[in-house]
Amino acid sequence: MLCGDILPSWLHLLHIFCPFFSIAEVQAIASMIEKQAQIVVKQKEVSEESKKRKEALLAQYANPTTGNITGNDKSLFKNTNVELVLNRQKQKRDQAREEAQKKKEMDKMQREKDKLAKQDRKEKEKKRTQKGERKR
Repeated sequence: MLCGDILPSWLHLLHIFCPFFSIAEVQAIASMIEKQAQIVVKQKEVSEESKKRKEALLAQYANPTTGNITGNDKSLFKNTNVELVLNRQKQKRDQAREEAQKKKEMDKMQREKDKLAKQDRKEKEKKRTQKGERKR
């Protein structure tokens, strides 16, 4: 056993470099190492479907594409994130364009109102000055 080969060498070196360890401590450590060596990890059973899925994922990330997956691609997965992001950006641009157009129209209407109000003030002022001149 591997532990049987390592343990005597380790004990010999331990006594040389660290003489302050007791034999009981060394035996406790050795028994822990042997117990850990005896533990066997069970192999996880993987189904064929999950193996195929894993291979498809690995193949997909091993060969990066431009983001668009064509119909003849053999991948099991489709990246819809790119499409969603592009659609959101387009919607934001369209909304900003509409808002800009509305603001432009509102500004135009406000300028017309201001222009009419200015003309009305001028006409009223003109009438007042004409009345004042008539009274003289």
